[in-house]
Amino acid sequence: MAFDGITMAALVKELDNKITDGRISKIAQPEADELILTIHTGEGNLKLLISADASLPLAYLTENNKQGPLTAPNFCMLLRKHIQGGRIVSVTQPGLERIMITEIEHLDEMGDLCRKKLIFELMGKHSNIIFTDSEGKIIDSIKRISFAISSVREVLPGRDYVLPPSQDKEELLDFCDGSAIEKGTSAGDVLEALNPAKPAFKAIYGGLKGISPLMANEICFRAGADPDMPLSELSGAVKDALRENLMGLAGAIKRGEYSPCIVYENKLPAEYSAIGLTMYGSGADIRPVASISALLEQFYREKNISVRIRQRSADLRHLVQVALERNVKKLDLQMKQLKDTEDRDKNRLYGELLTAYAYQIDNGCDFAEVDNYYTGEKIRIPMDKNLSPSENAKRYFDKYGKQKRTFEHLTDLIEEAKADIEHLRSIQTALDIALAEEDLVQIRLELEEGGYVKKSSSKGKKAKITSKPFHYISSDGYDIYVGKNNFQNDELTFKFANGGDWWFHAKKIPGSHVVLKVKQGEEVPDRAFEEAAKLAAFYSSGREYDKVEIDYVRKKEVKKPSGAKPGFVVYYTNYSMTTDTDISSLRQFEQ
Repeated sequence: MAFDGITMAALVKELDNKITDGRISKIAQPEADELILTIHTGEGNLKLLISADASLPLAYLTENNKQGPLTAPNFCMLLRKHIQGGRIVSVTQPGLERIMITEIEHLDEMGDLCRKKLIFELMGKHSNIIFTDSEGKIIDSIKRISFAISSVREVLPGRDYVLPPSQDKEELLDFCDGSAIEKGTSAGDVLEALNPAKPAFKAIYGGLKGISPLMANEICFRAGADPDMPLSELSGAVKDALRENLMGLAGAIKRGEYSPCIVYENKLPAEYSAIGLTMYGSGADIRPVASISALLEQFYREKNISVRIRQRSADLRHLVQVALERNVKKLDLQMKQLKDTEDRDKNRLYGELLTAYAYQIDNGCDFAEVDNYYTGEKIRIPMDKNLSPSENAKRYFDKYGKQKRTFEHLTDLIEEAKADIEHLRSIQTALDIALAEEDLVQIRLELEEGGYVKKSSSKGKKAKITSKPFHYISSDGYDIYVGKNNFQNDELTFKFANGGDWWFHAKKIPGSHVVLKVKQGEEVPDRAFEEAAKLAAFYSSGREYDKVEIDYVRKKEVKKPSGAKPGFVVYYTNYSMTTDTDISSLRQFEQ
């Protein structure tokens, strides 16, 4: 996941096609390091967002707008003075640098036609937006960089604009058109320009401009090269394949052939690429996107949502984890205490035998050897010689009574602790499933009811519940519903589902209740069962496993014990199947 030089090349091609000859009608600076240019084109008004945020530098076309400050910052006012109303002449990229140069033609105060350049450098913490004249003299920048900040390059008004240092990387595109030979780079052989001692993928992304680690690994995969093997140790055939794939990549970039896509893992965006990816295999969830702008906007919007949900749920996760650890420790202690009661029946037997044979046992003995009338065998019973046989019998009965009461009490406590642990683990799974802030509302309510979270002080006000179960459509058109949390699981199973519907759940691990809706007497195809089982596997704590065992049963067989915790059910007759967690074939119904 990186805004690399290839992503920039794809963006430059898209912008060159869409905004060249367009006129800048509006300029806004909603954030200290962000611009939005509204450009009037033959397709209508297009908005170009450019962010020089050090943590997330980006640029893409968007339909969304952001409210700017009431008083425009100085840099924004400067751009409005010079280039608002100007025509975009070209959008270019120097090599595969993460730099975009937009040349703009406009009229100066005297009415003469002149040109300026708006340069976007999207390079991590060094990102900047720089405004220059046609000769490359810096007029101003959104971030002013003096030698006190950087000893490498000053970015200040009046200074000449120079490209950032290249970090001794070679230009991949030069090897495609013979420029490398003119520059004296190893007779134009791209592999000869790389460090042979480094692992193949590190040699590629560390030696060539614009190549991210993701793309370097993709090149190695296409060539059949072990990415962790030093370049020098690869066979001649593999090196030829690497060379061929690198040249193929360079050719595709020069021709402007891009296939933007996003890689999803567990329904969350994990990676993106401007070039099609093959290294994830046929079963991966890789979704093509219409344009590089749409890709960047979609990826970071969805990524930010998932990050925000993780942040919003962090306090709940912490509370659940602390409560879970406390209950696990309590259970361990109770199990150790229970072990101390294992000899309670032996103490009862000793008491019975000493009582029965008291008349035969002398006082002052260390032990008594008597017949065990249950087994017919001799048994040796330790005794306190300072006590009579009857008193020794009473001592054993007292010990037995105490152990029996402890055993009965601990048995109840252990069942409670196990139920609490199971409940808390199911809440952890629900937090993992949550995709939106409204999904957290019911989870918090459940924690409040369980006494894990202090109840809201708002008197008379109930939290608004807007979250609903997931709704999927199977390949055969059947409706399948998935609870997101324990409250939804109970409602889905006992209020929404009919007795003849099929109910699914991961076997002996926390997970969602899944309901496959069917009509009475209807013959359901096997594929519908398999897809419902996949959903039960995916929405469970076993979602990371290759295979998960799923129980399924008619809903009428599912019962909720009196006083059971939310989401807890029992069933005594069921079918089972083992399945994977691939739900890519299922269509989710958007609520």
